[in-house]
Order: sequence, then C-alpha cells, then structure tokens
Amino acid sequence: MEQRATQLPRRSQWPRRNLAAWFRIGVSASIFPLLAAFPLVLSAQQVASATLPEGPQPQHAGSVAQGVISGVVVDPTGAAIAGATVTLTTGSPSRSEETRTEANGGFVFQPEPPGPFQLTVTAPSFAARTVAGALEPGQVYSLPQIALAVGQNNVDVEVGLTREEIAQVQLDVEEKQRLFGVVPNYYVSYLPHAVPLSPKQKFTLAGRLVLDPVSFAITGAVAGIQQANNDYSGFGNGAAGYGKRYAASTGTFLTGVVIGNAILPSVLKQDPRYFYKGTGTVKSRVLYAMAMAVMCKGDNGNWQVNYSGILGGLAAGGLANLYYPAKDRDGLELTFANAAIGTAESAAGNVVQEFLFRRLTSHSQKEKATP
Repeated sequence: MEQRATQLPRRSQWPRRNLAAWFRIGVSASIFPLLAAFPLVLSAQQVASATLPEGPQPQHAGSVAQGVISGVVVDPTGAAIAGATVTLTTGSPSRSEETRTEANGGFVFQPEPPGPFQLTVTAPSFAARTVAGALEPGQVYSLPQIALAVGQNNVDVEVGLTREEIAQVQLDVEEKQRLFGVVPNYYVSYLPHAVPLSPKQKFTLAGRLVLDPVSFAITGAVAGIQQANNDYSGFGNGAAGYGKRYAASTGTFLTGVVIGNAILPSVLKQDPRYFYKGTGTVKSRVLYAMAMAVMCKGDNGNWQVNYSGILGGLAAGGLANLYYPAKDRDGLELTFANAAIGTAESAAGNVVQEFLFRRLTSHSQKEKATP
C-alpha cells in the first residue's frame, strides 16, 4: 500500500473514490487481509468441487454408453436445500427413479442411459420445479444450480404476482444479508435468475445502504484514518477538521451510491447487483468475478458493459472537487487514473465475494421472504 502511495500520492486517499463500490460488494476495511487468505479459499473450493462432477468429461475408448446426471438444489438466497426430492424420468417407455439431496444440496444419478430426461424437484414450503435435458452417450451432465421459489408444492410461485412483486420478495431477502451479521452485503444476488429491480426498488436499496448505521460508522472510521494521516490537510485539525473530513467522505459515498447504483441504473436499465456464480471451475469463477467489475446484467437479462458503475465512479470523483480543499482536488487525468485503479479493486473484491463472502454472509432460513 505504501509503495502505491509513493507512485500515486492521491491514492493514499482511496476512500474518496471507491466507497460506493466498496460498500456495494460488502467489503469492510478488512478486504485486503481477506484477499491474503484467498489462496486458502481456492484450495478449499477445489476440494469441495471434487464431490460433484462439473461438466462433460472426456470419455476413454471402450467406455460404456451410460452417463451421469448431477446438480445442486438451492433456495432463493442460494443456500443449499438438503433432503429435497429429485425424480428422474427417462426412456421410452418412461421409467422413473428418485433420490434426495445431500447436506450440500447436491444429487447424482448414475449410471443412466443416453437420451432425453426430465427432473422434477420438490421440497416442503417450496414450489416444485421441472428441468429437462438430453444425455449423450457416456456424458457427465452437470446442471446449473436449480433454484426453488418459495411457495406451495406443485404451484408456481409467480402465479398471481406481478414482476415487481416477485422482485420485492427477492429483495426482502437481500436486504437482510450482512457480512458477519453486521456489515451490509445488499448488492449481491445469490439467485442467478433474479427478477430485475424496478427504478423505485433501485433507489430504495441505495437508500437502505446509505442510511444503514454501519455505513455511518465505517464512514466515520475512514474520516478518522484520514485525520490521523493528515490527508486533505486543508481541512485542518481537531474536531472541526474531523467534521469536515467526515462530511466530505459521506458526500462522496452518498453520490457514488445514488448515482452509480440508483440514478444511472434506472436511466440505462442496468442491474447494480453482483450475481453470484457459485458453479464451474475455479478458473471460470475467477474470470467471471473479474469481468463483473466492467460488466453487468441489463434489465432485459442480457450482459452488457457496466456503464452505470464506471460513469458513477467518475461522476462521484468529479463532484468531490466541489467540496475538497483546492490543493487536494483531482485533475482530469488523475480522476481517470483513480477510476481505473478503482475498477481493479472492484475486480479483486468480486473475487473475494465469489469465494469467501457467501460463507460469511447471514441469510438464514428465518430470513426468507414469502409472497
């Protein structure tokens, strides 16, 4: 960190530029110690991923034509559902077999004949879901996460609900997500196919983050660090200096969240959340998490450049020049340089989000919202 500060003196004041992205991924001041532990998380992930096949594997000559079908069943928060009933129907004439999910939500059917198949997943308090596919000879067919919606068995949870109401059910769960049960981790969806948020919901979520007591506490800690380092010396010292630093940090955080997570996503029809992947190889998940620093889901469900986040960071930096001391204001070149560094920091934070933060985020069964 000291070396970076020597090369870019203004980056010693990093909270000024990246608070919005920092809060959005739920990263507290401990993000870099968590990154130091990342290799251990990868090792644990590699061991865990060995329990279930992840995708089609090459078959050796002479292998039997039977295949394998596997998957993981989760609830709307992305938590595993143990004991769910999975019924596999294959063949013509059809035949059925049944199994139950393990503690990690996983299930496996093997050996299975090639051809079309259908899976029906049921669990108490959840709506049943049916998934269809086709198994090739000798294929290891690994399904993506099968998310069950809250509702009565054999009843589609979306019946009678508008799109905005379904999004609200999912959002109610996200607003209870906290790292260590304390730090807000609202801007991550553990439901891969979450319904897009309405503009009103985007502003509501931004407001919840800005007004959260923990946000005020962390902003206060940031201002204290700035005062201890005599950052923005033009603010002076003592209580008055701390008050100015606190107000400036709050202003930068507020503009970053409101512009980057609410205003621009509403205008550009983009989703400000990070969508947890949770499946695939370690390499594919790392690349996905890093790409999410510059990509996002549109409200139409398609992936696109994250103009909201990128322009939001630049806008917050530009507005900061209105209230920081004149000698501490960024020029245009440094503003763009800091934005690029901020994007790299977001990529690193997303990797930690993908592999570690879910383990540390509270989303208990009691917190599930029901329509």
